[in-house]
Amino acid sequence: MPKMLGIHGTVTAPGRLHQALQLALESAGNKQEPVETCLLHLGDHRISFADGRPLENYPDDTGKVVEQVIAADMYLIATPIFRASFSASLKNLLDLVPVEGLMGKPCGLIGMGATDHHYLAIDTQLRPVLSWFGAHQVPGAVYLKSSHFQDGRLVDAAAIAGLESIIEAVIASQQAISERSGMMGPKPLAAG
Repeated sequence: MPKMLGIHGTVTAPGRLHQALQLALESAGNKQEPVETCLLHLGDHRISFADGRPLENYPDDTGKVVEQVIAADMYLIATPIFRASFSASLKNLLDLVPVEGLMGKPCGLIGMGATDHHYLAIDTQLRPVLSWFGAHQVPGAVYLKSSHFQDGRLVDAAAIAGLESIIEAVIASQQAISERSGMMGPKPLAAG
């Protein structure tokens, strides 16, 4: 059964974005196509700063977390938007993952900010990093903001529909890649 990993790309306590990611992953598990889902909250683990050491030389959860990322077949990556970019904790995780870890795997993206001011950060900041890996990114992204929530729960119908749509796109992409028995398109230059 293919594995979808939801990455909650922040170390802050789980809040609205975490709840929205959980909701999306639950809907993935309810699809006709069987998909195993798991949520990785970066704040639940001690992850070292990327400094070029081999993974086995980090004394904390770093190796285990990176192995969990590598083992997944597809991703739903959620990040808060700070100062017009995705979180430093997510960037650090991506700096630790080898290029082969995400290469050829589908990713759906979710961003969240207080207002609409930073909705393009997903496209201008996160997509280029994932392109370096050769990850297959589904078109579009879901951008959530404070007004989409009521009492900490996602209630905006369009946002919920967006999560459903991105889940379906990630699963469909993974199925297409699986049927081809490998990556669609050329390997990224980073794979050498």
